[in-house]
Amino acid sequence: MKKKRVLVLDKEKIGHILRRMAYEIWERNSEEKEIVLMGIERGGKILADNLVGILEEISPIKIVSIPITINKKNPLNYALDVKENLSGRSIILVDDVVNSGKTIMYSLHSVLSFDLKKVMVAVLVDRKHKSFPIASDIVGHTIATTLQEHIEVETKGKEIMAVYLE
Repeated sequence: MKKKRVLVLDKEKIGHILRRMAYEIWERNSEEKEIVLMGIERGGKILADNLVGILEEISPIKIVSIPITINKKNPLNYALDVKENLSGRSIILVDDVVNSGKTIMYSLHSVLSFDLKKVMVAVLVDRKHKSFPIASDIVGHTIATTLQEHIEVETKGKEIMAVYLE
């Protein structure tokens, strides 16, 4: 039986959401000279890149973008490859969808070896099925789903095209 695919967000709505998220990031970090957006590969990195573009357009804050790669099957067997010191800096972990919170939790674990000034979490879609104590600070869209349903974020290159519920 083929899974039913329902459009949740189209490109136009996503564009509005990204701009709102960027303004919220700026508002919540207006006292900072610089913030670091750490996009979780693959979808989180694309989302972070989109947010960086908007933030550079609307705010005077210097934005640094760093990708994070997490092995979801073996998340503790990962060394964060950051060439610069993150101590004393404000970090925003960015992912496309947060479900159980596991990916965000292990991403957070990977940066906690630094003495960070502040850490926030920004997600495009928050599903509210938390198994880990993660609260998203900046949320594009919240959706109530069953555990069997899946959220797919469709991208084309660096663009976020749509969000589907399957």
